[in-house]
Amino acid sequence: MLPELVTSLRGYTRKQAITDTAAGVIVGIVALPLAIAFAIASGLSPEYGLYTAIVAGFLISALGGSKVQIGGPTGAFVIIVFGIVQTHGVAGLQIATLMAGVILVVFGLARFGGAIKFIPFPVTTGFTSGIAVIIALQQYVPFLGLRPTEEPAHFIGKVRAYAAISDSVNWQAAAVGLLTLAILVYWPRVSRRVPAPFVTLVVGTLLVSLLGLQVETIGSRFGEIRFGLPHFRLPDVDPAALRPLVAPAFSIALLAAIESLLSAVVADGMIGTRHKSNTELVAQGIANIASPLFGGMPATGAIARTATNIRMGARTPVAGIVHAFTLLLIGLFFGRWVTLVPMPVLAGILLMVAYHMSEWRTFIGELRGPRSDVLVMLITFFLTVLVDLTVAIQAGMVLAAFLFMRRMAEVTNVSAITNEMDDEAQVRPGGARPAFIPKGVQVYEINGPFFFGAAEKFKDTLGDIERKPHTLILGMRNVPAMDSTGLAALRDLVKRSRKDGTRVVLAGVHAQPMVVLARSGFLDDIGEENLAGDIEEALAAVKPPAHRKGG
Repeated sequence: MLPELVTSLRGYTRKQAITDTAAGVIVGIVALPLAIAFAIASGLSPEYGLYTAIVAGFLISALGGSKVQIGGPTGAFVIIVFGIVQTHGVAGLQIATLMAGVILVVFGLARFGGAIKFIPFPVTTGFTSGIAVIIALQQYVPFLGLRPTEEPAHFIGKVRAYAAISDSVNWQAAAVGLLTLAILVYWPRVSRRVPAPFVTLVVGTLLVSLLGLQVETIGSRFGEIRFGLPHFRLPDVDPAALRPLVAPAFSIALLAAIESLLSAVVADGMIGTRHKSNTELVAQGIANIASPLFGGMPATGAIARTATNIRMGARTPVAGIVHAFTLLLIGLFFGRWVTLVPMPVLAGILLMVAYHMSEWRTFIGELRGPRSDVLVMLITFFLTVLVDLTVAIQAGMVLAAFLFMRRMAEVTNVSAITNEMDDEAQVRPGGARPAFIPKGVQVYEINGPFFFGAAEKFKDTLGDIERKPHTLILGMRNVPAMDSTGLAALRDLVKRSRKDGTRVVLAGVHAQPMVVLARSGFLDDIGEENLAGDIEEALAAVKPPAHRKGG
């Protein structure tokens, strides 16, 4: 689990150092408004976002398994962090983030990195689009300069509350917000070297300050903010508060794992490298342990900032480290100016983030997919929007797992090669040479993984045998894997068959099922004489010696 920083510095050139430094500075400038905006949208003051980008951003780049990953606060955390802060306060958020960091380290050390990549696409699409909808709704008030008398926690309540005050729009704030969106959309056509979010921050702040517009700013919302060096402080841990934070902590950990590995995969595709997923998870865990200890919030890999980092020429983690130091210097020397940033500017930036997060074209495309996948995506989406992100992830994963089981059970089938046939009958079991099946012998074949999803189908098929044979041959050459439920089904079959006086022979057992059978003691129970290399060998073993074709 050697960090990519160590390997990248071997043969590091001056030219690459210059490129990485320039990329890091630009990404740091891009990250500034986003870090502040994500913190405010999460119900926290701006410095939480900045400290997260500095501390977690540094650790993710220094210890991570991707060459170009940029870490920090992201939109995916906004909803869950907001919910934790509203319910458990900032102290609860710090504890949940610490717990999530430990979970991520365990994930990495247990080498779960490869497995997390296979979380079903409908689940990630559902909760990501749901998060985007909620972020967009949250920006309705600051974007239009509204002043709600209440701030309901749930989606429907917010919609009703915002609708009730929609006639009190501050048109100056709305104009600043619309200008922000226009710059974000059209500035990249002018220049990609100067980031559009930074341009909106400067233009919007100067416009409001110089013209004296009556628009809410960070200063008027939060008062005086003093940025300084992140300082270490242990959170107050109440043992009684730990239990209700377990589920949110797992949600933070899962979101961090999903988004960071997805970002790393996207980066690999852009520069033709391969990241170390388990190393990345450990780094994400350490970053999320450190972030709350230095006044931060949850962090993960940020896809948009990582892509910007790559486009600016970065090829090593040095750029990510420079990005963290850039934010530190901005906070130390220009932090006092952050209070002048208008809230509609941050709202416009987050609206653009929500638009890109929604991936609405992908969402609509998924609606034309298999009905079961559509169901999982829509349930995850609506639970995210209407209930809670933690519930949505749990429900989505459970539904996806059940659908996977059903599909695997459909793939696996148990076919009767023959019922009781006379000596002259011919079949081609498993594509083998023609074989004669004696009377009193029945041959069945399992095709596909033999696990809990297929065990009931196996029992139902073999339960339909009307006349009990003296020998039952079970072909398993097409069974690549078997679990304990499949093993239990085999045990039950052998037990019932012995009561009926039927001998059970297993033919063509592969390596993994054979290991399962051996470790469980099943092979000792059934006896080696009841194992055969293939169905032909099994038929030859059970055929009476005097039996010959034609009599």
